[in-house]
Amino acid sequence: MTNSLEKIAVGGGCHWCTEAVFQALKGVEKVEQGYVASDPPFEEFSEGVIIHFNPQIISLEILIEIHLHTHKSTSNHSFRSKYRSAVYCFTEEQKREVQHILTQLQNEFEQSLITQILPFQRFQASRESLHDYYRSNPEKPFCERYIAPKLQFLLKQYSNRLK
Repeated sequence: MTNSLEKIAVGGGCHWCTEAVFQALKGVEKVEQGYVASDPPFEEFSEGVIIHFNPQIISLEILIEIHLHTHKSTSNHSFRSKYRSAVYCFTEEQKREVQHILTQLQNEFEQSLITQILPFQRFQASRESLHDYYRSNPEKPFCERYIAPKLQFLLKQYSNRLK
């Protein structure tokens, strides 16, 4: 089964939130939480995750759709260097597919998407104590305030996609 897995990296908000969202989805086998970097001018690390998924169970399009709806993908706020709204591609083919998907999904948003499509260059895992943050700390105020609403959104809009 491992041979059939693909991967994509995404960032947009806190990596604790992003990790919890994608861990909840059927077809996502592994989520690596940490920091992602691309080519200049985006060579600085920004919070993100690498998603290892089975495209026979969940498509790249659904993953990106969920990503866009679970972070502020149309807001160019002051924390964008720490929380870069991006999809990091591993191949040119993946980049073309993501460009097509973002163009199609723009129709679901009133404002323009600011999510960038960038080449994946480097990843640095966050420290072990932060991995599986929501699963380990669901009662913490941060989790209740920021992560639980995203998971409620998934339950409402994508319940057939949840584990």
